[in-house]
Amino acid sequence: MHDQIASTHEAAFLNLNKAAEYLGISPNTLYVWRHRRQGPPSFRMGHRIMYRISALNEWVIAQEQADSRSNAALNPLAQKPMERSMRTR
Repeated sequence: MHDQIASTHEAAFLNLNKAAEYLGISPNTLYVWRHRRQGPPSFRMGHRIMYRISALNEWVIAQEQADSRSNAALNPLAQKPMERSMRTR
C-alpha cells in the first residue's frame, strides 16, 4: 500500500530539478521564473518546491497557444490589413 502511494506521488508531482528536466530547461531558469511568478504554477510541500505534472503540461500548451508561430489565429500575416482613416483638415 505504501509503495502504491509513493509511486502515485512520484507520478503526480516533480521537484524543481525534475520539473526543469521535464521541461528541458535549467533548474536555475525555473527557479528564477518561480521567483518572478512567470513560469508554471508551483507550490511548497514542506521545504520542497513541487510542480504538478498536469500543471506543467497545461502551462506548456498555454505557451504554445500564445506564440504566433504555433497559433495561426495570432499570426499577424494572416490578419487583414487595417483600413486607413481619412484625416480631414
